[in-house]
Amino acid sequence: MVRLSNNLVGILNLLTFLLSIPILGAGIWLSNRASTDCEKFLERPVIALGVFLMIVSLAGLVGACCRVSWLLWVYLLVMFLLIVLLFCFTVFAFVVTNKGAGEALSERGYKEYRLGGYSDWLQKRVNSTKNWNKIRSCLSDSKVCSTFHDKYLSDPIEKFYTEHLSALQSGCCKPSNDCNFTYVSPTMWNKTAAAVYSNPDCNAWDNDPKVLCYNCQSCKAGLLQNVKSDWKKVAVVNIIFLIFLIVVYTVGCCAFRNNREDNSYGRYKGPY
Repeated sequence: MVRLSNNLVGILNLLTFLLSIPILGAGIWLSNRASTDCEKFLERPVIALGVFLMIVSLAGLVGACCRVSWLLWVYLLVMFLLIVLLFCFTVFAFVVTNKGAGEALSERGYKEYRLGGYSDWLQKRVNSTKNWNKIRSCLSDSKVCSTFHDKYLSDPIEKFYTEHLSALQSGCCKPSNDCNFTYVSPTMWNKTAAAVYSNPDCNAWDNDPKVLCYNCQSCKAGLLQNVKSDWKKVAVVNIIFLIFLIVVYTVGCCAFRNNREDNSYGRYKGPY
């Protein structure tokens, strides 16, 4: 008689297999349409995730429903490693995103962000020229600053200073408050002639829409603020998923035990 645990493992892995099909399809679709660095960066992880889920779910499905003990053993080993890796990543995410926050400014509705306030590990990621060039391409493709310009174009300076800007808008699309530039429009600011700036971001600013403050430390800090916020949310989801994986792993262990008992029973019983 097929045991309940085998049925549960079979059903769960059937659902996972069905889920892997649209994920794999989305990855293939992205690879065919990719025209920017952002899209090219996304396609490989999506395809890898789809293939991984498909293979693991097939192993669990066949192992549980067809009583293939060695295949179910491989499935449980992969699940155990996945649980360990997910636990380590969740702890790591909380540790590296523990530092860093926006700096509130007097008479400003927005905050400004300093790169030095974030963890050393995150700083190294964005300070890498290779990494930052890809990120800049993504920021440009997302049109975050052109949208910012269109949204606040009609604002006079007094109104602009009271706006609640996102971390990326504050760090990448306008100069730092330290620069004291003359406001013309949200993405156009006139520098003071022959001025000496203590903040290097002031020299990095350019009114060219393709440059703006994409090379500024504040832009990197704004990105890390977004990463910090997103990773916190991902970590919470990971905890829920981790609990789910532990439950599935426990049920899988029961199914594996059932397979071994049934195989042993078949050997002892012998042929009629």
